Amino acid sequence: MDKRFYSQVIKPRRCGLIKQIDMNKLKLKIITAVIAASALVAGYTPHIIKSNNFEEEFLSRINEVRQKGCKCGNMYMPPAPPLVWNDDLADAAKDHARDMSKRQYFSHTSKDGRTIRDRIMAAGYTYDGYKSFAIGENIAQGQETIAEVSKGWFESPGHCKNLMNPGFKEIGVAEHNRFWVQDFGGRIAFSPQEQKMIKSGKLIIRRRTAEE
Repeated sequence: MDKRFYSQVIKPRRCGLIKQIDMNKLKLKIITAVIAASALVAGYTPHIIKSNNFEEEFLSRINEVRQKGCKCGNMYMPPAPPLVWNDDLADAAKDHARDMSKRQYFSHTSKDGRTIRDRIMAAGYTYDGYKSFAIGENIAQGQETIAEVSKGWFESPGHCKNLMNPGFKEIGVAEHNRFWVQDFGGRIAFSPQEQKMIKSGKLIIRRRTAEE
């Protein structure tokens, strides 16, 4: 079976303290292997990766590299703070992995049109109460082990940049029938002083959509 990797990141844009973060979609669609038409054959055998320490193994592998820094393609990414596990992001990743397996497709956009932001926010990872909000996603298909898929993601520049992005603070990962999904999130809360200003009306938050 061919092995494939895609990555996507949605970056925030700051507009000063009086405005909630904007969501700008930047899709990094990277194909690191030849995608053959036979990759999604009807006779595909269901498979679930067995690991007693799925969460711990992923965090260990990722944070070991983040601690040291690494090259993502031709760009050096300096050391970054460790990622922590987030159950909402993991639920979003699990939903997308299962959906791709069930409906036999490979994309950041679900068959029903849902985007990464739709899935992550539906799982409970929202930006309410935060002044900065960023999300991203890596997907892969066909890899047998955590070691194999992690190696492939780090060797792909776009996926590697997601993994090393210092703006991402949290992560959730899932696998279903060799469909892998990593969902990233980064939120920055208002400071206590800013929260007081919001309550007093001195700081006004205006939420904007990507269409504005």
